[in-house]
Formats: sequence, C-alpha cells, structure tokens
Amino acid sequence: MEKFLNAWRPRVLSVVRMVSAFLFMQHGGQKLFGFPAAPRGEFDLFSLSGVAGVLELFGGALLLLGLFTRPVAFVLSGLMAFAYFIAHAPRDFWPLNNGGELAIMFCFTFFYLVFAGGGSWSLDCLRAGRR
Repeated sequence: MEKFLNAWRPRVLSVVRMVSAFLFMQHGGQKLFGFPAAPRGEFDLFSLSGVAGVLELFGGALLLLGLFTRPVAFVLSGLMAFAYFIAHAPRDFWPLNNGGELAIMFCFTFFYLVFAGGGSWSLDCLRAGRR
C-alpha cells in the first residue's frame, strides 16, 4: 500500500494545486468581473482589493497550469497572510469568528506549494523535461 500511495503522491499534489488554484481564482473573478458572484463592494483596480483581485485571478491561473509554481505560490501565500491580518484578525482572535479560515487555508496550502512544487502534472515539470 505504501508503494502505491508514494507512486501517486506527485499526481495528487498536482490535483491539490489545481483545485486550490481554481477555487482561489473565483475570488479574483468576483472582484474584477463580478463573476461567478456579485462583487462585495465598490471596485477600484488601483486599491488593495484591486491588486488582490489581479493576483488572485492571474496568480491562480498560473498555479492552475503549474507554471512558475514556487514563486507564484510564495507571493500568493504572502497575499493571504496579509489579507488575514488586515481584513480578518482585527475582527476577532478566532478565525471561525472573524471569517478568516479560508484565508489561512489558502496561505498555508500555497506555502506548502513553495516547497513541494507543482507535482507531476504541471507545466513546470514539463519545462524541466521530467514526468
């Protein structure tokens, strides 16, 4: 069983990366285009929310493809840490009460990708010539 699980580890890492990126991109789409949900407030591209939206959508797309996974994941992890401490932590100490659980999960999922890479189903892997 251990051999089977270890053999699938790089592929499952790719699936976790892709699903996380797809979910993350929705936040950018909401901010920039009002899709798939209506924006939560006024939008200004040259605001913190505007920059976050661009990073969420385009950084998420790069992660979805597995292109430049490590540096992009580093930037997005930092973005989510920043978002947590700016928008959520001031509301309450506990993430459940301040609505910051998702920001923390994205932060640490992306932080893990900095070290783990994109997995075997990524453009990074294809560019490096390995499978």
